[in-house]
Amino acid sequence: MSRTRASASPLYVPRKASRAEQRAARAGFAEARRQARLAGIPPKHRTEEAIDPELRPTYPATGRPGRASARSGKLRLPAHRMTTATASGAYPFVAEGGLGAEGVFIGRDVHAEAAFCFDPFSLYNSGRIDGFTNPNVVLAGIIGMGKSALAKSIATRSIAHGYRIYIPCDPKGEWTGVAQALGGYSIALGPGLPGRLNPLDAPPRPASVGQDDWATEVRKRRLMLLAGLARTVLKRDLLPMEHTALDLALDLVVAEATDRGTVPLLGEIAQALGSPERLDQALGHEGGHLGSAAQDLAHALRRLVHGDLSGMFDAPSTVAFDPTAPMLSIDLSRLGGAGDDTALVLAMTCASAWMESALADPDGGRRWVIYDEAWRLMRHVGLLERMQSQWKLSRGLGIANLMVIHRLSDLLSAGDAGSRGRVLAEGLLADCSTRIIYRQEPDQLAAAASLLGLTGVETQAVSALTKGRGLWKVAGRSFITQHILHPAERELFDTDARMAA
Repeated sequence: MSRTRASASPLYVPRKASRAEQRAARAGFAEARRQARLAGIPPKHRTEEAIDPELRPTYPATGRPGRASARSGKLRLPAHRMTTATASGAYPFVAEGGLGAEGVFIGRDVHAEAAFCFDPFSLYNSGRIDGFTNPNVVLAGIIGMGKSALAKSIATRSIAHGYRIYIPCDPKGEWTGVAQALGGYSIALGPGLPGRLNPLDAPPRPASVGQDDWATEVRKRRLMLLAGLARTVLKRDLLPMEHTALDLALDLVVAEATDRGTVPLLGEIAQALGSPERLDQALGHEGGHLGSAAQDLAHALRRLVHGDLSGMFDAPSTVAFDPTAPMLSIDLSRLGGAGDDTALVLAMTCASAWMESALADPDGGRRWVIYDEAWRLMRHVGLLERMQSQWKLSRGLGIANLMVIHRLSDLLSAGDAGSRGRVLAEGLLADCSTRIIYRQEPDQLAAAASLLGLTGVETQAVSALTKGRGLWKVAGRSFITQHILHPAERELFDTDARMAA
């Protein structure tokens, strides 16, 4: 096999050439000699073209080329020893060291040019980061920047670490295929579907809780559920006599169901509220008559029995909760499509109450609870109260809550300044030690900077983030991270399939 041979030699440089011409001649000779040397090297078969562009290394295996590599050998400085604190002050332009190698691989730290891993449970238990007080996360980003792919990627990769994933509300049905692909299951609720959930199901009693204490806890949860449902339909707070009517109706129905050996149902609660004689008899002579006070409550709960949500929450549950399943999602995509999200919020309230049967077990292991499209829940105080309860108990129950919204200003839509809804929404953000911000529109930067305390550099970075790249603020430490998807994940998480072809 013949081999190409080439050489280069200087031919002629005029004697009276200027220095610029001489330098140009020497540079041309050096380039010709380099080309001649490369011509003798057999071409290599390159395989980089078959690699996903996001998976290619930033620099070759030999390291960063050019003078920035600091390997030219021309720099000679005397040795000097100092502490790392002094070194950081003398040379402050050093990237963050990352969060460690424990946890789920997210992608590449853009500034440190290293792998970025995240596990809120490990960070909380290790105590390496000051101010990391809880495992809760908020994720905000405009449409099309990859925030849904990040949430699904965190969920699927966490399963490999032994965590379980719960999605109490899937308003677009995007998690159904993910759950089924990972060995979990999805419960679809909607008119005409066979799925039934009884939100008044009592969760299993933990071994560490006494019988009487657990009965009191179950009663409190049921009252909170009924009050939240009534408040959502009536669009106002309940009056004192209405709270009394709910207490009496629940006690009557639970006592009758216990005698029959069954579980109380929402339809029975609505029927008891519609019977003034039974309520007055249960009340005795303490405070007059409750017939008129319970009328609005009876009609409010009637929507769950005979209205547009009939057949979903007014019968015994047809699905048993499997706490060993890796992922469980509740598909509510058939509800709330006409602009009025009241039906979706009612279904979300009932579904989350039913799912608490597993979340209430402190021995259930570490779990992620993901609230997708949480911006739709910000306007309803009842749901915010339930979410606040989940946020406050996250450490004791081993739960990490992930709230996915579009804009940080969605939290301000919960109500006017000082209102109950606004305080609850801002409290959820305060109870999130991890904030992930994808690109925000220019008119949203001021609200994001105010709510998150972003610096000027961070605010400018958020406005210019590209797809899949986000600002991670972990208890005051900031990282710009490029999320990397596996090709199989990209195919499974694709939400733009209908936009192609």
